Amino acid sequence: MTGDALLPHPAGRHRPCSTGRRCRGVALDLGSARTRAWIAGRGVVVDVPTVAFAEDGALYPVRRGASVDVAGCARMLGRALGHHLPHGARPLVVVAAPALDAVAFRTRVRAVVGALGAGNMLTVPGARAVALAAGADLSRPLLVVDVGAHLMEVVLLCEGAVTDARRVALGTGDLGDTVTAQQVAEAVATMLTAMLRQDRGSLCAEAVGRGLLLAGGGALRPEITYRLTGRLPAPVRIVPAPHTAAVRGAAKLLEAAHTHPSAAGPVPPVAR
Repeated sequence: MTGDALLPHPAGRHRPCSTGRRCRGVALDLGSARTRAWIAGRGVVVDVPTVAFAEDGALYPVRRGASVDVAGCARMLGRALGHHLPHGARPLVVVAAPALDAVAFRTRVRAVVGALGAGNMLTVPGARAVALAAGADLSRPLLVVDVGAHLMEVVLLCEGAVTDARRVALGTGDLGDTVTAQQVAEAVATMLTAMLRQDRGSLCAEAVGRGLLLAGGGALRPEITYRLTGRLPAPVRIVPAPHTAAVRGAAKLLEAAHTHPSAAGPVPPVAR
């Protein structure tokens, strides 16, 4: 998990909310199709389309896993979450991020979550968040497949860290006359095959032996899960409530962050 200072408190750390205000932070999953947020003590309180509105109509500020309209995304987030947070709360925000292009994602999202008046921001690879939500054993190599609306990732985790990752700009939102469920399954299989071919340390092969965790909205589509099960060289286990797994895993890290000794002192430097 990585940390980034965002609108830092004058004391250089996240300011805990008072007992009466009960704001311990926000876990966030900014998807291309839907945005989901979890507020401590309330559970998943927001599950809305990732859409912003302007004078000329609807705008889609997140595309293929990237924030392409920071201002629009900030407006959307402020409108969806602002009334759930006490004024001046300065919450800690934990954001589930794509495994690839994490630095660029974090830079843009740092500006986006400013709409929440955040005191600090942490990012976590979405695949790790999924594994935490599933209660998976992270001490051994693990493969996570996330089939979203417009982006799919296959990620190899080793001791919870991203060791290898592949992605393709394709998802359930593309299904139609020109894109089939079979093509979605083939794309996942191609990514996994590429990882196995470069698996010099046999970590990926070990993870395949354990089976794959499947998450994202695609895990709720029987036409996709059926084809994945028949196409992949490993057992496929669907994460409970796969569409909210990333935000629930981020919520676990949020709770852990509040009990970490660093939460009571200066934010430590980022280590990668």
